[in-house]
Amino acid sequence: MFHTLLIANRGEIACRILRTARSMGLATVAVYSDADAGALHVAMADRAVRIGPPPARESYLDADAIVAAAKATGAEAVHPGYGFLSENADFAEACAAAGLIFVGPPAAAIRAMGLKDRAKALMEKAGVPVVPGYHGAEQSDAVLKSEADKIGYPILIKASAGGGGKGMRLVARAEDFSSALDGAKREAKSAFGDDRVLIEKYVSRPRHIEVQIFADTQGNTVHLLERDCSLQRRHQKVIEEAPAPGLGKAMRDHIGAVAVKAARAVDYVGAGTVEFIADASQGLQHDRIWFMEMNTRLQVEHPVTEAITGFDLVEWQLRVAAGEALAWKQSEIRPKGHAIEARLYAEDPQNGFLPSTGTLERLVLPADVRVDTGVRQGDAVTAYYDPMIAKVIAHDATREGAIAKLAAALSKTEIAGLHTNNAFLIRALRHRAFIAGEIDTGFIAGHIGELAPQDTGVPEHILAAAARYLVSSHDGQDGDDPWSVADSFRLAGEARRNVDFIANGKRVTVAVPKPSREFGASVLQLANGDIAVMENGETFVLHLRNPLEEADAASAAVDSIVAPMPGKVIQIFVKAGDSVPKGAPLVVLEAMKMEHTLAAPHDAVIASVDAMVGDQITEGTVLVHFVEDAA
Repeated sequence: MFHTLLIANRGEIACRILRTARSMGLATVAVYSDADAGALHVAMADRAVRIGPPPARESYLDADAIVAAAKATGAEAVHPGYGFLSENADFAEACAAAGLIFVGPPAAAIRAMGLKDRAKALMEKAGVPVVPGYHGAEQSDAVLKSEADKIGYPILIKASAGGGGKGMRLVARAEDFSSALDGAKREAKSAFGDDRVLIEKYVSRPRHIEVQIFADTQGNTVHLLERDCSLQRRHQKVIEEAPAPGLGKAMRDHIGAVAVKAARAVDYVGAGTVEFIADASQGLQHDRIWFMEMNTRLQVEHPVTEAITGFDLVEWQLRVAAGEALAWKQSEIRPKGHAIEARLYAEDPQNGFLPSTGTLERLVLPADVRVDTGVRQGDAVTAYYDPMIAKVIAHDATREGAIAKLAAALSKTEIAGLHTNNAFLIRALRHRAFIAGEIDTGFIAGHIGELAPQDTGVPEHILAAAARYLVSSHDGQDGDDPWSVADSFRLAGEARRNVDFIANGKRVTVAVPKPSREFGASVLQLANGDIAVMENGETFVLHLRNPLEEADAASAAVDSIVAPMPGKVIQIFVKAGDSVPKGAPLVVLEAMKMEHTLAAPHDAVIASVDAMVGDQITEGTVLVHFVEDAA
């Protein structure tokens, strides 16, 4: 076994790898960008090396800087985590050329599976069933359109070089194909440096089922059962579980054997995941499940596999990289109970799951389940990287028990300072259809009204708790001293103190309750003066009413478009003088590795465009002004 490991990643996965490396007695080296100088993974490592400025292309994607950091610190091995350079064959070769052990598969296997089109052709040759579609080398718009027409709509456009939903578009009609292709190619180029795409038939009730495989250098290959990752938003996974609901032993053995065949076809070594799409419209059947892609790395959702098998996958990645043989035979691997993972993101489910940036002014994570995180209270979530706050994982003897345990854990979570999907996750876990196992990749979109309800109002006791806290903090703490009690006491006549809040965009007047009233909620005044009230996993943010602010906001709402988050302007569709209808795309922003299109809120005439393609802008920046009273 080597002695020093460099982790070429950040956030929760870097921290996860560091914990296992430490338990194995290895010395550890972290790398960091300027944005992560004070990050948790930097604090946890024995040594840390700066590799560049915040943009990932200038730091975590800089292979030369990472190899140099390893050489300078005496590291013998490099673990790439997932994302960034984890599936970059050139990086794996650069590590080998520098005399470093790359904790991952051979570069040839990465290349074979790294491009979805070539991978599918290879799998077809190996006898692995693939989704009907086009994954040819000809990439002209005309040929791609022709192939899509032949397959029949709806179809999926997918980036050949990547995953995570980046460069993916669902196209329901032929007339929407060209604009969807442009967006998919642009996003793929930005995320992966490669704008090639493939086209697949869209399955109407798809289940996303993946198989964890492991192989050593002695020729042993096994699968460590399957995971269901069907609950997705924006084509990215949100809740994952193992084993997959409704999958019997025969079907499990079948897809496990297919996954092992796929791994052996590319002489795989280490941990990898073979992803399948299943047509669940008539139940799970052997002839209705197809290979989608292989991820030649560790997966975000690997903890649920660890929970049901008892294996530390990171430990075995390191052992296999050091030349050790796997310690288990296929016959010894059987599921023990059920595990579910929820990805806790800084995002706004009520606003299309837009990423949210800001400081974690309150962060209380549950203590009675597994939590993988790379942040602490007081850390900032920036626009430079993925907005994940933590992964929360529950394991129990039954699926129902794991669901209940995870929902209860999330209910104890307190987060303030930015938007999160915590309450959304709780609603999803407690949804009757999810509990019944009635899931597919359209689950979230199909139940979005229940999972992310719009304008539900703020409960009276939450408003009262905020008002009590605000008055107490301004007028003195509650106590026996009558001069410090904020109850508006008067010697003559009746006194009553009211507080005006803006909640969900509406004015609410709240009577301040008496100090004797007890509230179970946690209350915090944020840095900007807003009041955050946290209860049962949900955070309510109340803004103290300011009439001048209201007037400014009303004006801004009708005369301009502002950036909802920090990001980079990558496309502008309009110019001064253009007339646009409501819903017309105006500007495309790239933030947190995804594209976000800003549309006209009403019919309008463009007065000015106040940004340029390539501009790095902050949240609230005015991008487009409209002509006043254009209607």
